Amino acid sequence: MTDGQKKQENEITIVIDGIEIKTAPGKTVLDAARDAGIYIPYLCYHPGMEPYAACRMCLVEVENGRGFPASCTLPVADGMIVNNETQKVRDLRKEIMEMLIADHPQGCLTCHRVDLCGPQDICLRHVSVNDRCVSCPKNERCELKDTVRYMEMDLESPLEYKYRDLQVDTGDPFYDRDYNLCIVCARCVRVCEEVRGDNAITLIERGGQALVGTSIGSSLLESGCEFCGACLDVCPVGALVESSHKWEKPERVERTVCPLCPVGCQLNLEVGRFEKVIRSIPELNSPANRGQACFKGKFGLEFVNHKERIRRPLIRHNGVLEEVSWDDAIAFISKRLSYYKDGSFAMLTAPDSTNEEQYLAQKFCRLVMGTNNVDQISNTSPNLVEPLSEILGTRSGTNSLWELENSECVVVFAANVTEEHNVVALPIKRAIKNGGKLIVIDPRETEITRHSNLWLKIKPGSELLLLGAILKVIIDRDLADIEWIDKNCMGLPELKTSLDLLDINYVVSKSGVDISQIEKAAIAIASCKSSSIVYGLDNIEPSLQSDCVRSLVNLSLITGNLGGRSNGLYPLRRGANEQGAWDMGCVPHLLPGYIPVGDSERRKIIEEIWDGKCPENVGLSISDIKTAEREGKVKAMFIVGAGLNSTEKDVEPLLSSMDHLEFLVVQDTFLGEFSNKADVVLPRATFAEKSGSFTNLERRIQLIKPVIYPKNSSAKSELWFICELAKSMGYKGFEFSSAHEVMGEISKVVDIYGGISLERLESEARRVFRPDPSNPAPTQVLYSGKEYKGIQWPCYDAKSRGVDILFQEGFSDPKARISALDFTRYHELSSAESPFIFLPGRVLLQSEREMEVEYGINNHIKRQEIIEIHPADAQPLGVRGGDTIRVLSHGSILTGIALLSESQHKGVISSTSLFGQLMTELNENPDPYVMARVPKLITMSANVEKVI
Repeated sequence: MTDGQKKQENEITIVIDGIEIKTAPGKTVLDAARDAGIYIPYLCYHPGMEPYAACRMCLVEVENGRGFPASCTLPVADGMIVNNETQKVRDLRKEIMEMLIADHPQGCLTCHRVDLCGPQDICLRHVSVNDRCVSCPKNERCELKDTVRYMEMDLESPLEYKYRDLQVDTGDPFYDRDYNLCIVCARCVRVCEEVRGDNAITLIERGGQALVGTSIGSSLLESGCEFCGACLDVCPVGALVESSHKWEKPERVERTVCPLCPVGCQLNLEVGRFEKVIRSIPELNSPANRGQACFKGKFGLEFVNHKERIRRPLIRHNGVLEEVSWDDAIAFISKRLSYYKDGSFAMLTAPDSTNEEQYLAQKFCRLVMGTNNVDQISNTSPNLVEPLSEILGTRSGTNSLWELENSECVVVFAANVTEEHNVVALPIKRAIKNGGKLIVIDPRETEITRHSNLWLKIKPGSELLLLGAILKVIIDRDLADIEWIDKNCMGLPELKTSLDLLDINYVVSKSGVDISQIEKAAIAIASCKSSSIVYGLDNIEPSLQSDCVRSLVNLSLITGNLGGRSNGLYPLRRGANEQGAWDMGCVPHLLPGYIPVGDSERRKIIEEIWDGKCPENVGLSISDIKTAEREGKVKAMFIVGAGLNSTEKDVEPLLSSMDHLEFLVVQDTFLGEFSNKADVVLPRATFAEKSGSFTNLERRIQLIKPVIYPKNSSAKSELWFICELAKSMGYKGFEFSSAHEVMGEISKVVDIYGGISLERLESEARRVFRPDPSNPAPTQVLYSGKEYKGIQWPCYDAKSRGVDILFQEGFSDPKARISALDFTRYHELSSAESPFIFLPGRVLLQSEREMEVEYGINNHIKRQEIIEIHPADAQPLGVRGGDTIRVLSHGSILTGIALLSESQHKGVISSTSLFGQLMTELNENPDPYVMARVPKLITMSANVEKVI
């Protein structure tokens, strides 16, 4: 059977308003109509959610059918004849709309001046009316109003308007709720439950009326809201709107990629008339985020508008930074750097620099400064991917992100996914809904642990022991996929030998995890047809990190869970373009394309393209640079974007060593810790002012486009500055005027990018059928004109479509090598001075806990924190349940009520806070980069004392 015949077999024909259309069995009439460009009014339907049929606006008439069914739930049938525009249908819709707007302010819907007013005009008549257009935050953006206009409703409704007189909730972080404007379409409730896997908002009853409200309490802080903003994106009216720029209207909309984590969420950014980003709307057809975002991408991009941005180059004279021109700054830097070409220069790039900028940064270091001392400021855990290279030959994730939703088993290891890589959690939650199993290996209580089927709450330092025990159970019980291993792997006998030395009882005693739980995890991972591993290295002792990653790879290999759909490995990098930085060679031991700096033959190919020599000795990493500065081996540095994706724990050691430098150049968006020590500070363009590309955690190369063009600022991209600096220092090979040209050279140097060009990423964007702009539609639908899928490397030439799953054809010679390790190693975090281990946790909801919300301009949670401690640890301290105790850990103090629990590990104390309180703190924090520096859940040694 030909493809055409198969297509015909899977097609049926229906008729809507006399128009014959082809559609697929299983679709609804509304979907078929939308695909064909036929508009049927709707208010509760939204792409990506189950049909609901609450508003009844989409009713139609079917010949030889009964009644007027809702088209959003009506399945198509071959030969069906549907009437959408008969007088009966129109009259019924108007009656339904009249009932809807009887509970909605009508001044904006039925005003007789609507065709005369401009979008910014203020109605001077009827000043006492409080429901006119300009008093609605959704003015000119309201789906309900557009639908009323489309239906040519009379200027007045025959039904009396009943104002609900509900208080507008403005005290919760980031967005306001005005349920006086709500039409109870339940889109917000459904997206929260169906798509996000939460239940923060629900339908409630008040005075005999159905309304939307919080599922617990009256504040989002206590109801389990993750502040993703999905409810705002689907709301058809002004009931849910962002607090910032609440009343502003967009002048235009631009598509780009979020710079705050490596998921690669595409966002449609609304730009206001003052050239400011006023709202962030996640792209519905983005392959990475599918119309979703997180609290960072939705509410954390205000820094691009901040008034305290650096606007001019600054040079320090007599201890004071003074404004200079770019020409003067470049000349000064060029002269000073010429003294440090002896290997005493180092550079740290930003996690949100584009691929093109990362490439030029390492090229500048190697070609101009003659050093391999180049790294990323966010690359503090290189062990996350280095073991993958020695075993598999890649330093990346193996599969596409949304394949996780079809995994039969997902393992999350040492990662606070819901906070730090929020959108990754969505397909994981969906996998659970689909019947899959979730196993979490982490000592901390996080939101993802509350969704798990099995939480292995290990004692910190025992991670390698536990992974070894899981491997041992699989081997000893003959659960390994021997046929797959024989075909694809080597090293199984050596692994068995190393596991023979591991005593399961020893693992149980050190990890605190019962043997039955270890067995359950092993059986689940091995018995499922597709198992995926999502992992970070949160709180893993550095000496154990590499072997933990090797053990996770072993787990995938011995169960045959690599190279297939919905299995594989997902390392959770930190920086937005950290994957791209590695691809481009922004690490001290690798040239672009993962060529070792000591590989003379392959290095020579790059040297010929660059027309210059590359140093062959491995350079200094970010961790090495700290020591080298103190020893005087590194005397000059160039640091880009130090403020973004850096936390106090990462920055402090590096910052303290900066005093030993002779010359420091910092290019950043704001003044901060590093610029305070710099000799030269350069204004840096944000992601919203750049062209180029990012590569996300699934190897997807995506376009970055300029969104705004700030006035009164001379901020430049690293691409422009590095090229100008290199030319000023007399070097060729930097005559680039655009990111397009830089990517052209990258495609020649980096073989896995051989078929990539920015022109191709643009030209291959698939046009999405857009509804007639005169017809009402949800905001996300209106903005989805093109589907930018990007390309997942490797893409070796222009004919290649990229690769979504690595190792589908098996492994190249040699085969994947299973690692034989010393699985008996254990790290003790506590000490004689600090005999306890403190585990911080954070979750969305604790319905079993009593709490109070303090209402005000900013709502706050008021409650006493509970600190869980084992009775055997409490007794020597004289602590009883209910006593007040204090935890002292590395300068921080936590006071709370003691909860004695036999389930707690001995020597371990823990306390779990609410995510809502964190959101309040972030909302109040004046730091423009606050969303890039969200406090992490760091495990620490601690002391405990009773408060008397």
